Amino acid sequence: MSQNLSLHDLSILLVEPSSTQARIIVEHLANVGLNKIEVVHNGRDALTEMKRHVPDLVLSAMYFEDMTGSDLVETMRSDSMLEYTPFILVSSETHPHNLEPIRQAGVLAILPKPFDLADLKRALYGSLEFLDPEALEVSHIDVEDLRVLVVDDSRFSQRHIQHILHQLGIEHISLAPNGREAAELIRDERFDLVVTDYNMPEMDGQQLVSYIRNLSDQPELPVLMVTCERDDSRLASVRQAGVSALCDKPFDVANIREIARNLLTL
Repeated sequence: MSQNLSLHDLSILLVEPSSTQARIIVEHLANVGLNKIEVVHNGRDALTEMKRHVPDLVLSAMYFEDMTGSDLVETMRSDSMLEYTPFILVSSETHPHNLEPIRQAGVLAILPKPFDLADLKRALYGSLEFLDPEALEVSHIDVEDLRVLVVDDSRFSQRHIQHILHQLGIEHISLAPNGREAAELIRDERFDLVVTDYNMPEMDGQQLVSYIRNLSDQPELPVLMVTCERDDSRLASVRQAGVSALCDKPFDVANIREIARNLLTL
């Protein structure tokens, strides 16, 4: 990771409806050296504060009187000023259906309530990595010449992954909203890497992997699946189909860089 930023540099907006919970989280942040913290208690005030001053990082609960954390981050992702502002969810919510939209919106981490200091530090350093990433370097490959295909039906997730790849130094990125359109692109163009979601309409990630391995003229094309899928049997089927690597949403930028480096040097 670049050394231009440190935890002490981060300005944080904490969005927490409970004053007691807010005080506890502020104390945790102070324990790791963060003191530039603004606290608001609902989504409306959070958006107002962000318009006044864009924070380096937003830590947010899931439920407020006026909106949810999903509503908040989706509003941010639709605003050019806030589109790439790092967002960490701090919530006791565990139901996959309720967490799915926020995972797709490009959050950097989901911390449980209560969380331990190690998890907090990990999420904060992940935010630093997102804000100031180390470029991808691959032996004998000019990263600027790499051609990457990103396949995801969520426009928020698609843009989030595209932004991270750009930050890593990858310039040539094509986008597809599902496996069918991705397959059409793969028929017409050469790619060095595919980054795909699992659950998509028309042709899902597993079907896309099967197409690449069995029907395309690029059967050795590396495929990284970045997904919210939690069903072990489905993920086992994806592995059997020939996916090169799997990564959860939300994901760590450093992990994506390391996986990409490994796949591109095989």
